[in-house]
Amino acid sequence: MTIDRMNELIRIINKASYEYNTLDNPTITDQEYDDYFMELLRIEEKHPEWKRDDSPTNRVGGEVINEFNKVTHEIPMLSFNDIFNEDEIISFTERIEKAVGHVDFTCEPKMDGLAVSLKYEKGKLVRGATRGDGVTGEDITHNVKTIKTIPFTLNEPIDIEVRGEIYMSKKSFDKINEERAKRGEKLLANPRNAAAGSVRQLDSKIAASRKLDCMIYYLPEAEKYGIHTQLESLEFMKKLGFQVNYKHNKLAHNVNDILNYVEEYTKLRDTLPYEIDGIVLKVNDLKMAEKLGYTVRTPKWGIAYKFPAKEVLTTIEEIKFTVGRTGQITPNAIFKPVHVAGSLISKATLHNEDYILDKDIKVGDVVSIRKAGDVIPEVVEVKKNRRTGREIPFQMITNCPICNSKLIKKDTAYYCVNPKCPAKKIETLIHYASRDAMNIEGFGDRVVEDFYNMGYLKDFPDFYNLGSYKEDLMELEGFGERSIQKLLDSIEASKQNSLERLLFGIGIRHVGAKTAKILAAYYKNIDNLINTDFDTLNNIKDIGFIIAESVVNYFDEENLKMIEKLKEYGLNMNYLGKVVEDELFKDKTFVLTGGLSSITRNEAKDLIESKGGKTSSSVSKKTDVVIVGENPGSKYEDAKKLNIKVWNEQEFLEKVGM
Repeated sequence: MTIDRMNELIRIINKASYEYNTLDNPTITDQEYDDYFMELLRIEEKHPEWKRDDSPTNRVGGEVINEFNKVTHEIPMLSFNDIFNEDEIISFTERIEKAVGHVDFTCEPKMDGLAVSLKYEKGKLVRGATRGDGVTGEDITHNVKTIKTIPFTLNEPIDIEVRGEIYMSKKSFDKINEERAKRGEKLLANPRNAAAGSVRQLDSKIAASRKLDCMIYYLPEAEKYGIHTQLESLEFMKKLGFQVNYKHNKLAHNVNDILNYVEEYTKLRDTLPYEIDGIVLKVNDLKMAEKLGYTVRTPKWGIAYKFPAKEVLTTIEEIKFTVGRTGQITPNAIFKPVHVAGSLISKATLHNEDYILDKDIKVGDVVSIRKAGDVIPEVVEVKKNRRTGREIPFQMITNCPICNSKLIKKDTAYYCVNPKCPAKKIETLIHYASRDAMNIEGFGDRVVEDFYNMGYLKDFPDFYNLGSYKEDLMELEGFGERSIQKLLDSIEASKQNSLERLLFGIGIRHVGAKTAKILAAYYKNIDNLINTDFDTLNNIKDIGFIIAESVVNYFDEENLKMIEKLKEYGLNMNYLGKVVEDELFKDKTFVLTGGLSSITRNEAKDLIESKGGKTSSSVSKKTDVVIVGENPGSKYEDAKKLNIKVWNEQEFLEKVGM
């Protein structure tokens, strides 16, 4: 036992830890590592005067503090703004490129742990601190020293501060909970809370027992070290000895690359050894990032996309009844706003009386919310164990909430049968102006309802007569010449829409947006559709008996007069899409995946539909062809597994004649 042997063991163990944790390339077995570690422990126990501050044995903890000291961050530890859907990702990239021109972005998994700052002097760890409020954090050095993936000594003797995330791996979390269950102790809730709670222990032995890890992802003042990009900073920190997520970081050259990465890691997240709750996007060029700057609270050069929550909890504050276009009464749960699957949601349909009674839903209940099919918010279940006894039982109304007419029950639903009920008319007008129908911008629920109540809007043709009331409308609260002119311009633009938008907008029962497009493409203009017969409609692919009957019944005397008025106002009544049926595309389903370099995804979809094909967002046995661009992700793998035909971008362009 010599001091030279002790120093050699420290070198061997630190090198092995670096190769295992940082390089992911172990050069010795676990058994060899344990043997070296135990030998080092024996030497230090016999000669405590030799023990070094950077000895790996210090990882076992033992230091106990009385309280956490405050730490002031010389460079504030800011956090990114959160975004929750694809549209917000696109808006973020557009804002960046508008400010500084085209840039590349780094995409990296958003670790779900506790942010930490690590400070080194001459390559030696001197301090670990929490983010706190961004300016003042807490000194957690005694616990940071127990984490194997945080080096005591760097590979270069430099002064540096780095930032990252302390986390608990899924494996460690499961093992700890297994042990706690055996001892009859309360289980840890989740890895994120377990990690945060562990580093805030006064006794470092507790933190050591939790087997925490640390991933480093940010280098403040990187230019001091001759670094020009975010990816270069990761390479630099990895060489110093830090664990970085270089393997899962990717460079995105455009928004399609970002969206493909998000799609890929949304599916991969459950396979990773640690929890992630989103994707962090950063401008790769550090000069451009510096040019973009900061707000008081957040960097402008980065954003955090949060994965949609599968289910979230909230409290029902009210059950509100609405009247649909058909007069059907729908109860809706109104609750505290929560983010669900990429949207901020404050209400969900409760469908009908039976649905509410079956689930035993009461006002005041804590409920779980999700999006059915990732689209429609729904109440999954009542958390009955959270009831306090103050909840209010549901009671179905007997009269229309708008016109007070007596409701009639048909099957499981209640209806207002008053043909003059204002609510039904308002809903039809809102639908007509909606984005997927006539797309008349500015006519949200409130504006349509106000204009209806004031007598300006009673039927679809009234939209096109609003210009004659321009002076009156400008006098309304919340409106002025500029805002009213924008409404009128949007109304004028809607006259040029293709026929399918009009067919969807006028609200023919059972005719959704896709069915409207099928009808428009088949009949080419509205007169052909008006003059068709039931048998012809019934034989069109994807139409059938119910839709055919509904279309024939729609064009009664009153609705035909309304169509004539729309014609008088100059609305287009023809299908403007190009359909040149091609046997390669006709009636086939296509899925696009990966980034396309020659055209946009929407342009590709239009080309497919113009040839008589259809597009889908997911791969299934019904998919005929998958078109792959750069970095295609899991949809490409799904296509191979299902033996579905695959075209690359060049093949696709050739087949559409480009």
